[in-house]
Amino acid sequence: MATAWYATREDVKGALDSAETARNNGQVDRAIASGSRAIEALTHRRFYPQLAVRYFDWPNPNSRTAFRLWLDADEVITVTSLTAGGVAIPATDYFLEPFNSGPPFTHVEIDLDSPSAFSSGGTRQRAIAITGTFGHSAAEEPVGALTASLAADPAATATATWTTARIGVGDILRIDAERVIVTERTMVDSTQNLGNTMTASAGDVTVQVSNGTAFTAEEVILVGSERMRIVDIAGNNLTVKRAWDGTVLAAHSSGVDVFTLTGVELDRAQLGTTLAAHSSGATIYRHVVPDLVRDLAIAEAVNQLQQETSGYARVIGEGENAREGTGRGLFDLRRDTMAAYGRQARARAV
Repeated sequence: MATAWYATREDVKGALDSAETARNNGQVDRAIASGSRAIEALTHRRFYPQLAVRYFDWPNPNSRTAFRLWLDADEVITVTSLTAGGVAIPATDYFLEPFNSGPPFTHVEIDLDSPSAFSSGGTRQRAIAITGTFGHSAAEEPVGALTASLAADPAATATATWTTARIGVGDILRIDAERVIVTERTMVDSTQNLGNTMTASAGDVTVQVSNGTAFTAEEVILVGSERMRIVDIAGNNLTVKRAWDGTVLAAHSSGVDVFTLTGVELDRAQLGTTLAAHSSGATIYRHVVPDLVRDLAIAEAVNQLQQETSGYARVIGEGENAREGTGRGLFDLRRDTMAAYGRQARARAV
């Protein structure tokens, strides 16, 4: 399984004001992965949805009552099936709690007005099995649609019409019932051509195309070997920022191809989902990480990258008072994230 991140490569590079074409992608990716795992250790939570089966002993050592099962680190978003002692418990016979504030749901309670009950069967070990989507939340937003069919092949890549340009490496996407993780972004021929000549001047910022609705503000396009960032669209005229991502300002002739950064390489069938074929036009959804968690993931990655650059020599104070020079803002972000999303400890039943 690919590693789930709480920020994208583009998020971190934007915070560092680092060009996309800089040769430090591997270093940035590693820092994001480390920061994401540090957040999980801090909050004792996972902020991505995962389809799985989780097993629990019964009687449960955390329960003081015979009708409540505490899930602890395995908090759940949705439940597909629940069995106890090998007997299926209908969804109408139990409640996911806390009802008013979940998901995530931290425990399961049997409806006392139902005939169902938790039981151990032949052994208390792994007596209860829950199949469902586990994690803190499965919030998502539509971000585009496939422009071509996507085969049920782990090596198949995807092209899309995005409704937002803010798709980055590390994003978790859902297409139909399959979740995928973006591992790289690639240029795709837009099938449109430059309708005007352009000089090698940063002030020459109009790109004429035949269909402006096929593009999105903040999207990156490629004309020749020069990347440009779209800042505005008026009809079939794109207003761009020239020489984007560290590319070289150049002159361009009318009629040359216009490429868009709308292709993505994917790790398929992630987070417990199954590899499947998808038709052209299928809606693409992006998993939404809570704002504080995303901000902390960016901050943790930026701090690690800056520490590595200085050889981990960024310290404040001397002797016994020396400490890592992370900056006050990072400590505040950690505190606020823990206050908002930290899973609290709970005493076991005696």
